[in-house]
Amino acid sequence: MKVTDLPKHWEGKKEMVERSHDYNLRLPLEDAARIAALAELYPDRSESDILNDMIGAALDDLVRLSPLKDKLEGKEK
Repeated sequence: MKVTDLPKHWEGKKEMVERSHDYNLRLPLEDAARIAALAELYPDRSESDILNDMIGAALDDLVRLSPLKDKLEGKEK
């Protein structure tokens, strides 16, 4: 999924996803406010949901578009 596809995704039905790892993020205040605003715009999505989706979409973009593709897909050369 592309980052630009996320708003449409957030408007759809929320699907449960198993999350097996926890991370602790420290965001600049402006970014935290933006995440909070997105969660208000999409009330079915928590701030954690928004962040998970954004990180996943960014990683998908990197896999598709960068010279890191093989390493990020687990196909080390």
